[in-house]
Amino acid sequence: MTSRQFAISLFALLCALCAQSPAAPKPNVLFLAIDDQNDWIGCLGGHPQVKTPNIDRLARRGTLFTNAHCQAPLCNPSRSSLLTGLRPSSTGIHGLAPGIRDVDATKHHVTLPQTFTSVGYFTYTCGKIYHDGSVKPKDRAAEFNEWGPAPGQGRPAQRINKLPPPQHPAMDWGPFPEKDEDGGDFKIATAAMEALQKAPKDKPFFIGCGFRLPHVPCFAPPKWFDLYPDATLQMPPLKPGDRDDTPRFSWYLHWKLPEPRLVTLEKLNEIRPLVRAYLASISYMDAQVGRVLDALDATGRAQDTIIVLWSDHGWHLGEKGITGKNTLWDRSTRVPLIFAGPGIVKAAKCGRPAELLDMFPTLLELAGLPARPDLEGHSLVPQLKNAAAPRPWPAITTHNQGNHGIRTEQWRYIRYADGSEELYDMARDPNEWTNLAADPKHAKAKADLAKWLPKKDVPAVPDSKHRILTYDPQTKAVVWEDEPVKASDPVPVF
Repeated sequence: MTSRQFAISLFALLCALCAQSPAAPKPNVLFLAIDDQNDWIGCLGGHPQVKTPNIDRLARRGTLFTNAHCQAPLCNPSRSSLLTGLRPSSTGIHGLAPGIRDVDATKHHVTLPQTFTSVGYFTYTCGKIYHDGSVKPKDRAAEFNEWGPAPGQGRPAQRINKLPPPQHPAMDWGPFPEKDEDGGDFKIATAAMEALQKAPKDKPFFIGCGFRLPHVPCFAPPKWFDLYPDATLQMPPLKPGDRDDTPRFSWYLHWKLPEPRLVTLEKLNEIRPLVRAYLASISYMDAQVGRVLDALDATGRAQDTIIVLWSDHGWHLGEKGITGKNTLWDRSTRVPLIFAGPGIVKAAKCGRPAELLDMFPTLLELAGLPARPDLEGHSLVPQLKNAAAPRPWPAITTHNQGNHGIRTEQWRYIRYADGSEELYDMARDPNEWTNLAADPKHAKAKADLAKWLPKKDVPAVPDSKHRILTYDPQTKAVVWEDEPVKASDPVPVF
């Protein structure tokens, strides 16, 4: 059966289920997305000073996955993966373009929101759920009934940081705008609140709300910076020479990026302002999460609503000598993932490896919809009932063909396209400072972890753009964003 035939059959089945009468009441879904949020969340303990009271109270309402990871450390492939339930290594979506409907493997694939739309839910999205521009206007109606506003963060009249020109316009951080209500995330939260209020009472809803922050530019009103005085600001743990035991190939995954290197930020005295702005952005965003949660409670439908909160990937703030994402280390892959609602254990923490693409089969099961044999994730419902329930699968992250990270409760194993490796004992070395891959006593651990490397590992699809890395094992040629990289080329500093 082709993917198109499967999609048609599935759509017919879902519609038939929707038409059945009487039907069991279906739960609502509130789908909350965060952009570039690492584990700097109060309940995750990623930074000792971060203040996220609203996300923390949501965690107390449900189950927090403390070892959840993205499938790609980049916006479009990560979001495409979790919304299709397919790995980047299976679809070839590795860059910021193209979108899912321009790729053969996903052109006719029934997505997560499309599933709920097709069975009669009122579906609505605002902000950033899909990667910006990845779903063309002609394809939008099949995904959500309504597409609300998706404002950006705005820009001050002049740059705030001291990075020398020319710079990507997103590479800025500092206090802006003056008032909460002028920020993009405030407007996105307001749109979600209005959608909750107007959602039809005679049918369940699926409302997606995608916040922009703490993605750069890290802007937040001044009062949120006041939470983090510079004089007492704690910096993340950074190890000099942290890349000395990592393969050169690890640099190829982020060879040239708009995000500056740590050495540049230290030289310009901008690393502390960036850390402070990232924290302030998180707290401002958290306040908007709180507004949406309060709006849900005000509808009287919270007891019938599954709430899911997630981030598309993490973000480095100097660790491994870089800022940004595009790596296979925990700082780039580990994300918040929270489920709350009917049938979900409250105030629970699950340390089993979880993947963002597990959300799709989990929501199908929680909503009483048919399981999908074509999805590559696994339902988290057993862990939502008992956080200690066993789970045999690791979390797998891919960044371009041939580059994969395998994360278990104890280990992180990385295999690059040229065969070079990294291995970290996360129980003893949570900062990933000591690469054990060359230690013979860990050969069995490496071999066991390597069994989980994706068997299907396709190259980037045609017309892929931005953050695309290719490697030819025959010639050993490395190409980053259409530019050859020689083995003798110095690692870019900026």
